[in-house]
Amino acid sequence: QWEIVESGGGLVQPGGSLRLSCTASGFTFDTHTMGWFRQAPGKEREGVSCMSASGNSVEYSDAVKGRFTISRDNAKNTVYLQMSELKPEDTAVYFCASPYPSQYGGLRPENYDYWGRGTQVTVSS
Repeated sequence: QWEIVESGGGLVQPGGSLRLSCTASGFTFDTHTMGWFRQAPGKEREGVSCMSASGNSVEYSDAVKGRFTISRDNAKNTVYLQMSELKPEDTAVYFCASPYPSQYGGLRPENYDYWGRGTQVTVSS
């Protein structure tokens, strides 16, 4: 039985930093692209960042490029999202997801098949 669990969300002031973690189980982690997505109230879910299974391909949305960094530790079945220079508009529920093995996925949510339940990130003073 596969499972994806996000952690690390919370309340942070504008300009602050947070690191999200996503741990997966029940599938062969190092054959899967892993992606981060977010959904703010009243808005559609959007892609934030993704990294291929090997780590050689990485994408960021324009909204977070230069501020967020994705990384993965295949030995720990974990992918991270380091978020810096956070802005109020980064407030959202952040989800971790994976497509089927050997599929890249990119930043399109419809390409992803396994989803976590999300972790809330609130950027506010």
